Amino acid sequence: MYNELYETWKRELENTELEKLPSDFYAQIADYLRRLREEGRLLDKRTVKASLLNRETHNVKHMIREIVQARYKKLAKKAAKGEKISSGVLTAEEEKIYTQALPFAESFQSFARDIVRGRVSKIEFQQVPKRTVLRFLKDVPAIIGADMKTYGPFKVEDVASMPAENAKIMVKQRFAEKVEIN
Repeated sequence: MYNELYETWKRELENTELEKLPSDFYAQIADYLRRLREEGRLLDKRTVKASLLNRETHNVKHMIREIVQARYKKLAKKAAKGEKISSGVLTAEEEKIYTQALPFAESFQSFARDIVRGRVSKIEFQQVPKRTVLRFLKDVPAIIGADMKTYGPFKVEDVASMPAENAKIMVKQRFAEKVEIN
């Protein structure tokens, strides 16, 4: 695994474009680091093997930080330009992050274009509806929530999260009770 990581690290730092990584790249690396840690716990800290394992762990962490940083910079550049990324290049985690960042970049570009045109654009934010976690005290058929999504059906003792407006009604009618999350 070390050699594969080293080659990936080298390619990512040498190239200006994103390198194709397996979808589960970060999961593989996390597992690799976990195994290194476990192996290190079993060794006498004064041995040569323990010292080598410690150095390997340090190098792996260093390479991962640099890979993530390099990929972050490349992704940020692409997002700022509003560019789409070819499929299969991003890991599963990066894909999720990038799809969330793209609307931000597009909004900012639109804002900048309006300013250059001498207009101040009205910036509107979509408010994320507040949600409440409930524990159901009675069976409840499926409902359409305030966010127009279907919730349920629910059985006694089911726990679910739903828009606060709907949750308030459920509690008021004693179909459910609010669950406090700390």
